[in-house]
Amino acid sequence: MKFENILSDINGFGRFQKMIIVISFIGRFALPCHFMLNNFIAAVPSHHCDISSLDDGGIFSKLSLPERLAVSIPVQEDGTLSSCMMFAEPQYQLLSNSSDITDLPTVSCQNGWVYDNSTFKSTLTSEWDLVCDERGKNKVTTTIFFVGVMFGAMSFGSLSDRFGRRIMLLVSYVSGMLFAVASAFSSSYVMFIVLRFFTGFCITGIVIISSVLSVEWVDIEHRKLVGVIDNLSWTFGNTGFAAIAYFVTDWRWLILSVTSPLILAIITWRWMPESARWLIANGKLEQAQTYLKKCAKINRTEGLTDNLNTETLSTIVTEKRDRVYSYLDLIRTPKMRKLALRTGTLWFCVATSFYGISFNITGFGLNIYLTQFTYAVIELPAKVSVYFLLDKIGRRCTEVGALLLSGLCLGINIIVPKDMSVVRTVVAVIGKGFASASFATVILYSSELYPTVVRQNGMGFNSFMARFGVAVAPLILLLDEVWKHLPQLVLCSAALLGAIVARTLPETRNRCLPETIQDIEEQSRA
Repeated sequence: MKFENILSDINGFGRFQKMIIVISFIGRFALPCHFMLNNFIAAVPSHHCDISSLDDGGIFSKLSLPERLAVSIPVQEDGTLSSCMMFAEPQYQLLSNSSDITDLPTVSCQNGWVYDNSTFKSTLTSEWDLVCDERGKNKVTTTIFFVGVMFGAMSFGSLSDRFGRRIMLLVSYVSGMLFAVASAFSSSYVMFIVLRFFTGFCITGIVIISSVLSVEWVDIEHRKLVGVIDNLSWTFGNTGFAAIAYFVTDWRWLILSVTSPLILAIITWRWMPESARWLIANGKLEQAQTYLKKCAKINRTEGLTDNLNTETLSTIVTEKRDRVYSYLDLIRTPKMRKLALRTGTLWFCVATSFYGISFNITGFGLNIYLTQFTYAVIELPAKVSVYFLLDKIGRRCTEVGALLLSGLCLGINIIVPKDMSVVRTVVAVIGKGFASASFATVILYSSELYPTVVRQNGMGFNSFMARFGVAVAPLILLLDEVWKHLPQLVLCSAALLGAIVARTLPETRNRCLPETIQDIEEQSRA
């Protein structure tokens, strides 16, 4: 007997399932905010050297601020003041003739920097002077957070398969919130990156556990709808984040603001059920029966619960239930091994291209709040389109098409001139839409590919590979120092590779979820 048969009897998409979706939606709102947080808390304001050390109490002190800057800081080729260099001593002759400064002695900033606070009241950059020779630390902050997310995905995937989805979701809520709040009170850069690592480690459990919980409780007909709704929580989170970041310009308060929804998530957790599929797969038949009857009661289908006895439930999963499954089970058998390799590579490529575009909100010369908002809004039509395409052309074709078109947009921006900032932004936004569609598809697609007994392990591994891609994305953007188009070329290549890999996966449209590893080994590729 299949679990889907029981779901059809008690309504696989009733009020009970909708309750799960709403609770998950609340908890997931904070995730995109934290994932995009460094776009704002690590933003680099306009800055120049602090020239107070050049004030000798004489002529210098009588000059206006523009005049002081003119005699203290060299001008770059584009006419702006140098951000990292200053003259060794005031060059008063520049007040009358500023045309030739090539032979004037310059030194690196001697007394720190002065930052433009018109956009941001405070950022990590201005707090700990992460500019010039320390510029790389900004990108490293993002990378360290996602390294934490990467290892957290593996850990929570395994732990939720061992101890259950529900309890590990609460652990993720509470620990993620505590580390995030603690990071807002960091007194040093090292303290901050350590706490951000653990924030990423803990908070990632929310997305991989809640998405699997939702999929495991709904029937076949509504799986794609649930997958799209789960992804829309990211869209609303990103859209709301642009507004929050606009009004909260201090990095400490911004962290606290985007973490606050987790308080509501913790309160609503009490109504979140355990996965009946997981309970059955682990031999906890009485508990599964309790939750299924609760589902039937809320869905008002109590008269159709004849199959809800432990004897019937015991026939759903045939593999040995007292066995503990681990990540090793993803590679023990041939077809599971190929599945893990393909989906892991696919998630890496999807995440690298998606976040490579998302992190580059200052690379087009336009307002970063508007760019962030536009990047978020474009996800809405992209994900709504996915909802219709998943059944029309299938999961596989949707994934392949989205990645190919995302790669095409990235490739186009390689040949569009830098001075055409509006055109480049429009192309990037369209590319972000296709990348968003690929991400929305791959989450649902992968959860349908893995069997119940190792589904959370599989999703944990996939999330690990995705976060590895996200951790690499900020470093890819630093490649513009080697060649200005190299980041776009690498991201384009990642999207195209992902499309090739996706083409090798089996279709899952209108198919029952596999329950055991044996189901995977026996199925043929479609």
